[in-house]
Amino acid sequence: MDAHGQVHSADAEGSPVFNRKLRRSEVLRFFEKLPPCLVGMEACGSAHYWAREIAALGHEVRLIPPAYVKPFVKRGKTDAADAQATMRFVPIKTAEQQAAAMVLKTRALLVRQRTQAVNALRAHLAELGIIATAGLAKIEALVAIVRDETDARLPAAARFALRTIADEIEASADQIERLERAIVVETKHDEDMRRLTTIPSVGAITA
Repeated sequence: MDAHGQVHSADAEGSPVFNRKLRRSEVLRFFEKLPPCLVGMEACGSAHYWAREIAALGHEVRLIPPAYVKPFVKRGKTDAADAQATMRFVPIKTAEQQAAAMVLKTRALLVRQRTQAVNALRAHLAELGIIATAGLAKIEALVAIVRDETDARLPAAARFALRTIADEIEASADQIERLERAIVVETKHDEDMRRLTTIPSVGAITA
């Protein structure tokens, strides 16, 4: 089964049985009716979810890296068997593992957004001759200038616009801090992560 819901079926000898496209709502009903079999799926974004659901119906599910899908399908009978024996499949993630990855990806997104906002604030203030050296710590001084109604260096319109950027920077910082606290808590409960943090320079986020 590929990322587009196309199901290619072959018997034990490798001969084609059928080839059909399934809508999302048809997938589980289709596999419910099949006797237990080996299901190979392209490892796309939603593949881990479908792999868990299809495996719960009694099938053995393997996730295939996208780069190997077409070569695998095009192989002959004996070549396909050899490929199955030697191919490195993608481990199926649990919902908890996917959730942990989402926390890290969300943090990474917020860090990128904060960096963009910081760069924008720094650039706009530089146009008015207000300069701060590099580093997140120094940006607090620029935010303070934006919020200081008595600082005559900023025209009212500039202060109005830049206050929005300052709000975004501070909100992102708060959200990043909350996510990092959650990561630290998870690290304390995960044996593998705890072991990794014993390595010098490896913290909770890297683990």
